[in-house]
Amino acid sequence: MDYVLRTNALHKQYKHFKALNGLSMNVPKGAIYGFVGKNGAGKTTLIRIICGLQEPSSGEYTLYDRVNTEKGIIKSRRRIGAVVETPSIYLNMTAEDNLKQQYRILGLPSFDGLDELLRLVGLEGTGKKKVKNFSLGMRQRLGIAIALVGDPDFLVLDEPINGLDPQGIVEIRELILKLNREQQITVLISSHILDELSKLATHYGFIDKGQIVKELSAEELNTACRKCIRMEVSDTEALVHVLDEMNMDYEIVSERQADVFAEITVSKLVLALEKVNCEVISMQSHNESLESYYVSLVGGGKNE
Repeated sequence: MDYVLRTNALHKQYKHFKALNGLSMNVPKGAIYGFVGKNGAGKTTLIRIICGLQEPSSGEYTLYDRVNTEKGIIKSRRRIGAVVETPSIYLNMTAEDNLKQQYRILGLPSFDGLDELLRLVGLEGTGKKKVKNFSLGMRQRLGIAIALVGDPDFLVLDEPINGLDPQGIVEIRELILKLNREQQITVLISSHILDELSKLATHYGFIDKGQIVKELSAEELNTACRKCIRMEVSDTEALVHVLDEMNMDYEIVSERQADVFAEITVSKLVLALEKVNCEVISMQSHNESLESYYVSLVGGGKNE
């Protein structure tokens, strides 16, 4: 398998804080790699390092078969487009002028492809409208357009749908899928909106305390996610009591619902619940969500 990015035992130390603690990850060529972790897990630090904004304390990484200590790493970095934390845009300029500014920064000889970029991100009709009057979703799409100047084939996005309304999220999702499928751009995307990430990612890397705790493909994740029985009952407290007595693994989903991760003998469970005056309203097969899998993997806590 070909890889766009590989890291080997990366460390990043800030005085007494280890932002990265021996991180090793592998981003396959052509993938949409979902980078999942809590606040402070090290996602943005890793992104800043591979973009050349910071240097690792130790360890190494490889971009397009060039190790970061080689002089040629600069050429590899030119193949990266990135939106780190917030898009770098000029609010008092138009979308077109923002793109022209990026062309100049990269030293490109002409503005060839500029109109195509605006069309690609759905901003071709903004004309003289200044970016300060754009919606948050429009600004995010402009940030991605700026990252695409210079025709990179590796796009790095740090929380690209953070704060967007549902329509903005759909637009960014469709844009990322289009870039990946039609232009074969590899995408590394960190996001705390795990349900949305599951609609995009072909591969996942789960990071906790500066280390990758699990890497797997979307297919492997689907296999790993535990299947369960989702039960809706009249009294979850009574259900919990019965499940505890039967030594079954479960998770309370809402006031009336619980996921049971065990082989269930339905008649036995229903009889046990009847004895504690708990009515079973419905039972259906259900697959564990990406969020549930992540929580079980890293032990809970607030996601980034």
